[in-house]
This record gives sequence, structure tokens and C-alpha cells, in this order.
Amino acid sequence: MNVLNDCSGKVALVTGAATGIGRSCAQKLAEAGAIVIASDIDVEGVEKTASLITEAGGAARAVAQDVALENIWQDVIGDIKAQEGKLNVLVNNAGIAIGGGILDMSLDDWRRQSAVNLDSVFLACKHGIPLMAESGPGSIINISSIAGLRGAAGLAGYCATKGGVRLFSKSVAAECAAGELPIRCNSVHPGIIDTDIWAREIAGIAADNPDMMTDGGNRINIDMVAAAGVPGGKPGQPDDIANGVVYLASDASSYVNGSELVIDYAMTAR
Repeated sequence: MNVLNDCSGKVALVTGAATGIGRSCAQKLAEAGAIVIASDIDVEGVEKTASLITEAGGAARAVAQDVALENIWQDVIGDIKAQEGKLNVLVNNAGIAIGGGILDMSLDDWRRQSAVNLDSVFLACKHGIPLMAESGPGSIINISSIAGLRGAAGLAGYCATKGGVRLFSKSVAAECAAGELPIRCNSVHPGIIDTDIWAREIAGIAADNPDMMTDGGNRINIDMVAAAGVPGGKPGQPDDIANGVVYLASDASSYVNGSELVIDYAMTAR
């Protein structure tokens, strides 16, 4: 274990932990010594995540959670208080991406994306902060995106939610500091990361860019997307994001608050 990123004894809740970045965050936090509660609406996937952690010698349990529902958030936080007795790290990773132009996107899709990507982060902080404040120094890590830093045609709804996560995180940091609560809050902004979101989501982008589809047409070719936008042309991996999350969860980042950790291999640097 890297002592600089030691999370020994910390209790961490990771949402959207069934696959991709969420699963990697859960695994890396466990490797750093944290006790992980992995949550997702995908019960089978999140149980697999917890199994992978325990099989590797870590401590984890799985929780079924629809992050858009306030009563479920109340239940999850209450359950953590009853079972683990504290909460030190909150990783708000759950999210969806619905592509499509402004004129084509339905209000239902706009609201569904906002509920999962932005409302859930508000609910997590609203109901998680009191327990975190009781637990000692804590770290809230909200997964945004480079889409929260700049606009993108065909992704207006997604950009709106991820931009909201960015500024909400800064407000939480300022509010906790002003209230002398021992809780930091930062946002993480992944670039082009090779996860299943390219297969499950962003249908509007796929429809508008058939040349970027893989053979069989069931997902966007991530290598082509990276080649078009990332310096060097290489997509990132979920562990690249998880390593940054572990740093923000650890005491090594104890003076990092209200900041943005951009992990995009200089994609937004030009």
C-alpha cells in the first residue's frame, strides 16, 4: 500500500459501483484499506464488485440503490450508521449519459438524466454530511466530467448536469468550511475513459456519427473517439480515475478542498 494514499479504517460509500469507474474506485479504495459500501441499481453487478474486493482480501458489501430516490438515500445512510457506525468517504459516481440535440431531447430524458446525475449528488450530500460530520474528517468526491468544463454539441443535457456537479461541489466545500465541518468536497473530471458507457449510453452521438461505431454497430469505437480528441490518441482506463479518487479520499489531500481534479491526458489543455 502507498502510505501517502492510505485509507485504512475509513468507511467509503461508492455509488454506481457495478462497473467501470465506480467498480475501479471501490476496488482501489479497498486496496488502500477502506471498508467499502458499493451501491448500484444493478444488483448483480454491484454484488460482483463486492465479491471481487473480498476475494482479494478487502472489506466490502453491496447495496442495491436507486440514487434518484430520497427515501432510498435515507435508508442507505441509516444502514451505514447502524452497521459501520461512521462514514468518511462519499464517492458520487452514479450517472447516465443521454445524447441528442436540444431540439430532439425529450423533457422526460432531460429530467431523468438530471435526477441521476445531479439530484443524486444533492441527496447524497444532504443525507450523508450529518453522519460524515459525526465521523471525523471526511471527503466527498463527486465524479463530474470534462463535459462539466466545456460544452459539446449533442450533449447539452449531459453537460448541464456535469457542470452542475462541478459548481455544486464548490458550494458544498465552501458551506462545510464556513460551518466548520471537517468535510472536504472536490470534483473529478474524467476525459475519454474506456468504459461500458460507450455501449449503453450516448445513443444520440452514435446516431450522428455512424463512422465511429464498432463492427456490428453496438458501441462507439473508443479508440476513434480518443484519436480525434486526446493528445496522443489513447483513451484512459477506469483505474486512472480511481487512483485520483483514492488520493482525494486519503489524508494526503487534506488541504485540497473545492477543487477540480481533471484526468483527461491534456484533452482540455488546448
